[in-house]
Amino acid sequence: MSDLHCNRLRLTLLALAMLGLGGCSSLDGVSTRVAGIVSPYKSDIVQGNVVTREQLAMVKPGMQKAQVRDVLGTSLLVSVFHADRWDYVFTLNRQGIPPQARKVSLFFKNDALDRTEADDLPSEAEFVATLQTQATSQAKPVLEATPEALQKYPMPTKAAPPAVTGLVVPLDYPPLEKARP
Repeated sequence: MSDLHCNRLRLTLLALAMLGLGGCSSLDGVSTRVAGIVSPYKSDIVQGNVVTREQLAMVKPGMQKAQVRDVLGTSLLVSVFHADRWDYVFTLNRQGIPPQARKVSLFFKNDALDRTEADDLPSEAEFVATLQTQATSQAKPVLEATPEALQKYPMPTKAAPPAVTGLVVPLDYPPLEKARP
């Protein structure tokens, strides 16, 4: 082969290699965009005790531990080193929504509630609104049959039950309880 043919062959191979490498980088960008659009379903993760504004308002200083437990439920975090402190922690992780985390700390003295410290808590209505899923905009079908539609299906008549190996099943059964006088 002549030097001219070798140089052309080298240039052609170099051009093909550059095109191949360039295609890889553009394909990587496309696959990244597709992966950003198509994502796997992630289920909601709810952990802890939900404490709402209304619940915390029911807890007053001086209440006994049992009374507080009746209102707020059992605390998830009770420290061995701080027996007079209860922490209620709640986290909610949902796909497409920033995670929520709330904390309420209760401090006791002589088994009576001394004080509370809490994050900004949602009301019950606000909390329920965060749990509701997006409603679909599709119209729901009417689940009622018109009298005309019901006439297509005649009511079955009572026929004598078939005899099964000599046994006859009665059409009417006696009442389960006797009538009271």
